Amino acid sequence: MHARGSLHTRISLVITALLAVAMLATAAVWIRETRNAIHEEMEAANRVASQWLAVLVAESRRSPTGGEDRLMSALREVGRLRAHMLEVKTAAGAAEPLYRSPEPTYKAGRSAPDWFAAQVTPTLAVRHFDAGHLQLSLTPDPSRSVLDAWDDLSGLIGWGLAILLLAWMGSHVALDRALRPLREIGDAFARGADGLFDRRLPAVGAPELDHLAQSYNRLADRLDDSLADNTRLEASQRFNLALQARLEDERRAIARELHDELAQGITAVRAIAGAIQQRSADQPGIHGSAQAIVAMAGQMHDGVRAILQRLRPPNPVDGGVDEAVQQLCAQWRTLHPGIHLDCRTDAPAAAVDTAVQHTIQRLLQESLTNVVRHAGASRVDVSLHCDARAIELRIADNGCGLSRACTDSRPRYGLTGMHERTLELGGELCFEPAPSGGLSVRATLPLVPTMEITSS
Repeated sequence: MHARGSLHTRISLVITALLAVAMLATAAVWIRETRNAIHEEMEAANRVASQWLAVLVAESRRSPTGGEDRLMSALREVGRLRAHMLEVKTAAGAAEPLYRSPEPTYKAGRSAPDWFAAQVTPTLAVRHFDAGHLQLSLTPDPSRSVLDAWDDLSGLIGWGLAILLLAWMGSHVALDRALRPLREIGDAFARGADGLFDRRLPAVGAPELDHLAQSYNRLADRLDDSLADNTRLEASQRFNLALQARLEDERRAIARELHDELAQGITAVRAIAGAIQQRSADQPGIHGSAQAIVAMAGQMHDGVRAILQRLRPPNPVDGGVDEAVQQLCAQWRTLHPGIHLDCRTDAPAAAVDTAVQHTIQRLLQESLTNVVRHAGASRVDVSLHCDARAIELRIADNGCGLSRACTDSRPRYGLTGMHERTLELGGELCFEPAPSGGLSVRATLPLVPTMEITSS
């Protein structure tokens, strides 16, 4: 349990506190009504006692001799007047009274607390009667009525405390049962926090909790589907990585075969044709054929070099990704001097991951190759922009773009490979119309590859 208590405990305390406040308000009303009742009772008793004393005093004054003795005898016989204290003093004002009514015997020796007596005791005046040489004082004494009220209130307080205790226990038990589904919901969310969404919440009959359970079940279904999709995506990414690694191995193997077999054979043919050319200067037919073979072998050698450049993976550049882009653009200019290439790069603020730099170089190679093979462009603009989170490569040309007239029915494996490389690193690849009318290739890659994050 938390330091502040569980939910059902706090609600139980709130219910009990509200019930206690209601009881206190009822007690305040009861005290006010009790004060009024005591006041009415005392006034009635005071009127009766005053009338009786007035009759006795009148009779004593009509008898000049023996009237005062008969008055004192009557007072002593009566004893205590109801809810009043009677004192008789001489007219001269002696300190000690000649007569004082006895103390009450009802609940003798007990009294209500002073604070309670102050709340319910009414204010009544003392009445004086002149009996010649005697003075009678009738003082209201509501202490017994106040004590009765206090005893009644004490009993009500006991019942009230018992009711509060039962209300707290009953509400605690009832709320514990009513809020029991919340514990199941909490357990389900705890499992969800651990990545387990296999639990579904049942309906319990409470509309609010049923709505919460339905919402959680829908959320769990979607998260479960998302986890399954992520699992399939990770498997697909692992397959793509393995496929790309296999393709790179095949590219290197083909490059070695071209270099070791075809390039050397072309070099040998070119050397033999050159030797024939030198020795057949006096034979124009043979000399021209040898010269044509030498030129054709040179073109084939340049073609093999271009193929090898595409097949071999680009080497990382110590200067960073911006320097690598600049070098690739410079090499491309030497191979294709008829196409103007403008290259602008930003230096990244931090080191770029090798996988990101490798992908940037491959995307640039494939895009520039497509410009030569398909675009028919006379100008290419390459830009590399870096910020704190991502790196963006853009290649725009003024060729024919991806219009139907400039395409053929053959599949574009190069474009598919560009998409796959970009998606593997969590990036985005877009093909858009260029401002100059051609095609703009825009690739955006995060500086930290997504696959490296998930694998770590």
